[in-house]
Amino acid sequence: MAKEDAAVEKLAPGVDVRGAGHLQGAGGRIQAEAIPHALQGKDLIALAQTGSGKTGAFALPILQELLDNREVQHSFFACVLSPTRELAIQIAEQFEALGSAIGLRCSVLVGGVDRMQQVLSIGKRPHIVVGTPGRLLDHLTDTKGFSLKKIKYLVLDEADKLLNVEFEKALDDILKEIPKDRRTFLFSATMTKKVNKLQRACLRNPAKVEAASKYSTVDSLKQEFYFVPADYKDCYLLHVLSERRESMIMIFVRTCESTRLLALMLRNLGLKAMSISGQMSQDKRLGALNRFKAKDCNILICTDVASRGLDIQGVNMVINYDIPMNSKDYVHRVGRTARAGRSGYAVSLVNQYEAQWFVQIEQLLGKKIDQCKVDPDEIMILKEPISDAKRIALTKMKDSSGHKKRRRWEMMTKRWKTTPILKDPSRNQTDDENSGVWPAELIRVYSSSSVGPFCASLWFSVNHVELRHFVSFPLVDASRPILSSQTMLCKEISYI
Repeated sequence: MAKEDAAVEKLAPGVDVRGAGHLQGAGGRIQAEAIPHALQGKDLIALAQTGSGKTGAFALPILQELLDNREVQHSFFACVLSPTRELAIQIAEQFEALGSAIGLRCSVLVGGVDRMQQVLSIGKRPHIVVGTPGRLLDHLTDTKGFSLKKIKYLVLDEADKLLNVEFEKALDDILKEIPKDRRTFLFSATMTKKVNKLQRACLRNPAKVEAASKYSTVDSLKQEFYFVPADYKDCYLLHVLSERRESMIMIFVRTCESTRLLALMLRNLGLKAMSISGQMSQDKRLGALNRFKAKDCNILICTDVASRGLDIQGVNMVINYDIPMNSKDYVHRVGRTARAGRSGYAVSLVNQYEAQWFVQIEQLLGKKIDQCKVDPDEIMILKEPISDAKRIALTKMKDSSGHKKRRRWEMMTKRWKTTPILKDPSRNQTDDENSGVWPAELIRVYSSSSVGPFCASLWFSVNHVELRHFVSFPLVDASRPILSSQTMLCKEISYI
């Protein structure tokens, strides 16, 4: 009997292992190494290649203990932290698939989703809570009756990403809210100094499992690159796509704007492309992912928000349109294909400005990546249709941006027409006093670009006297304008 099968056999038959069969088989090495230690009650620190079945390695032992103690009502039994919303949702889906036979309840707490729905989900007393650090901390702080004081398991998935600066404070605060007498599983595709430091601080005599070298890709992944002039990168991209029209392809770029531009450009060329980035709402991100999973489109253009842990069935090609400056991000990007023993193909488009980053990637992997050659005439013939498609895409983006700015301006002027309160500066008032507070009516709004960027001139009528205020505001947050008064008679404006 194979070692991984023996590990899974230790689990009770109530766990629906077949419900997530892709976690087994060729991807079972990490499970075979980690599960026996977990069943012995040890903390775990596991280093495994992305796509190797890490979720099963921590989910199965947790479900086993739930089964062993099913006579006890175990609400809030385990907490799983993930760096991205999509990965958190995916982990919850896999927990539910594995635990379908035992009526497992799972709650997902991520940003970009209605908080009241999450509060209702918490009220059902789930066994497993899966979330991103920020939203989980929000609920721990604000949701009455929600506590993780009695959890038995804490799982940190993609731990190297969780320890970035953006999550550091939230993670510290969460660790203060959970009991020290717990089991901790720390999983990562890459080992960093911060991960090593965290395991010393949070884990007690952990079992160390390394189902991969420090930084590596799976053997079933074929990796190649094209060295391309920067001005012709789009031509090389179209050449690669035209050779694999039926493939499920993920294209990684550096900026959110690039995802939109490339998606529009490729659609103008007749290709089925969608984009996903951190600037999109959660509903739109999930909508794009679901369309890609359903194969309504076969090209998904994304930033690194989609490079962590997502298991999308059928992705057989990854294109690095922009080479990542952090070499470790390359490992996560190409890990979206060749998952669970399947074959995959990763190709990178390297221009003259990115060559140094690509060399660092090769050094990290400890091997040279093969270079592809192509007839320059095949590339040049694509220049004209790509230029036309890109021009149309840029025009559409510009029109869309202008419409959004006009909408923001309309919303702000509408908001300013509510009644503000102006305090009389000639009196020493406390904030609680109402005496000397005059109602003011907004009567005119003018653009004041001469004063500064994103400035407006607001004219108020106060007790039949017109007062002018210069207001500066960031367009990214129209709901909270930053007020800068230039008037001697009025020191403060607040909005009802």
